[in-house]
Amino acid sequence: MRKAADIPEANPLVSICIPAYNNASTIMDTVASVLASDYRHLEVVVVDDASSDDTYGLLETIDDDRVRVYRNDSNLGMAGNWNRCLSLCRGKYVRLLCADDRIDDDLISTEVAVLEAIPSIVMVSTDTAFIDESGKVVGHYDRYKKNRGAIGYILYFLRGEPNVNEIYDESNRVSGKRIVRHSIFTRDYLGAPLANLFRRELAGEFDPAFSYIIDYDFFVDLALKGDVYILHEKKNYFMLRHGSNTASVLGGDGSGDYVSEHRLLVEKYATALGLNTFEKWLSVMIRRITVFMGGIYLRLRG
Repeated sequence: MRKAADIPEANPLVSICIPAYNNASTIMDTVASVLASDYRHLEVVVVDDASSDDTYGLLETIDDDRVRVYRNDSNLGMAGNWNRCLSLCRGKYVRLLCADDRIDDDLISTEVAVLEAIPSIVMVSTDTAFIDESGKVVGHYDRYKKNRGAIGYILYFLRGEPNVNEIYDESNRVSGKRIVRHSIFTRDYLGAPLANLFRRELAGEFDPAFSYIIDYDFFVDLALKGDVYILHEKKNYFMLRHGSNTASVLGGDGSGDYVSEHRLLVEKYATALGLNTFEKWLSVMIRRITVFMGGIYLRLRG
């Protein structure tokens, strides 16, 4: 007999939490992209972290009962504001959306269907499109791909087929531990919070020890609690802006702190992942080289 918790609900509440700080130029487009969703049983929880611009004033003009807006009396910082936003959510499933990102109108309904059908899934993750400040798509970031086998790889490299893994794999369900261990030695396949809809009951908190990879740490912790379902469709849009954490790391300004945080993350999960001393060293060195090469690439482009 299935437990009551495993029986799918008709329309479970979904919470989209949006922590905001000085996002007057983008916040309304972000909220609008959520409200345009074809999944109607949702709430949008926006927490303004004592912005000095008109972010809060704009949010107060929204006339939709699904939107709840809060303003902190003082600035709590990234971890503090993200955690407050998360604590105010009432939904069974949650997505944290930064105040300049966007999602497609059919994304939430697709993810909810997966989470309701497969209780072992802790979160659904989708590929990401990068957009500039005008909304133009300028790149993409693909999530973890399961082993395609020899035929799959040949087709991928000869034809550039993005979804060939779905043809040769039984499903897109992957052990969260498998993704985390692969990420530790390659790149972050879990971070960028807009890419993930997750089960609220399994989520922890954002760790203030991290700044550059605070979201990566959060989703590593979550992924280690079950399976991840990966949709290789670009249905979320991450805005690249000057002065953001991402731009700071890739531009070199924050690369040292970024590598230090990666070292901290490796130590934090070494036991859970079964990492030995050499593997921990190797993971940090790979990340250091990756950040260095990314900086060179950006300088050459500029």
